[in-house]
Amino acid sequence: MSFLGDISLPLLLGLIAAMGVTGVIAGVLAGLLGVGGGIVIVPVLYNLLPFLGVSDEVRIHVAVGTSLATIIPTSISSARSHYKKGVVDMALLKSWGPIIFIGVIIGTALAGVASGNTLTLVFAICALLVAANMAFRPENAHIADRLPGTPWKHLIGLFIGSFSAMMGIGGGTFSVPILTLFSYPIRKAVGTAAAIGLIIAVPGTIGFLLSGLNADNLPPGNLGYVNILGFLVIFPLAALCAPLGAKIAHQINANMLKKAFAFFLFLTSLRMFYSLYG
Repeated sequence: MSFLGDISLPLLLGLIAAMGVTGVIAGVLAGLLGVGGGIVIVPVLYNLLPFLGVSDEVRIHVAVGTSLATIIPTSISSARSHYKKGVVDMALLKSWGPIIFIGVIIGTALAGVASGNTLTLVFAICALLVAANMAFRPENAHIADRLPGTPWKHLIGLFIGSFSAMMGIGGGTFSVPILTLFSYPIRKAVGTAAAIGLIIAVPGTIGFLLSGLNADNLPPGNLGYVNILGFLVIFPLAALCAPLGAKIAHQINANMLKKAFAFFLFLTSLRMFYSLYG
């Protein structure tokens, strides 16, 4: 299969437009809410790809693989910035990083052999949990004064790595809520999560690229399950629009915004459940 295949000009323009809309929405919401792009990119792509004729069997794989690719440059930039500010916990990264990496390998391998329905179900369930956390978790809620020792700490790392890879999200969506539950300082949790995002995104992207090389019914511009065209459009637009979102955030109620985004994730989850069982 050639990179762009025998794509017509209208379809090519439609694909670029869809990826552009995804990048703008991801950037604005990332700036507004401080959420990682993946938790935005995957549901937006999932909802847009059918309009371009992408089959249900591969659309979640393409959404996840493309999302992971866009996380690589943003994680590098974010992790460097947080490292310079001294809020990346290198000791935690050294102990947790290899475990999370193993989790990513497991998650990517499972996603590569999973059907589109199975991967959609995983995202729908996890998105529902993330939405509930955003909507209902009280501020400063915690369950312990420090992270647990092994084996629980390793099991948490495996969970973060495997499910983040299967969902196409970076380090923040799971690791920040989990770390703060164990009384971890929020700034250090966010800074460390940026570095975790890179540990997730690099092997995850490679895994989705390789596992999709022989897949059928992929959209134009795909290399495996990673849409290179989408990556080239989404990443710069998301980076450009994030400051706009941050500016808007200072002018409106951030708590209401988080609840609105939680509602968006809730609706996305319901739509996925309906597509599976409706």
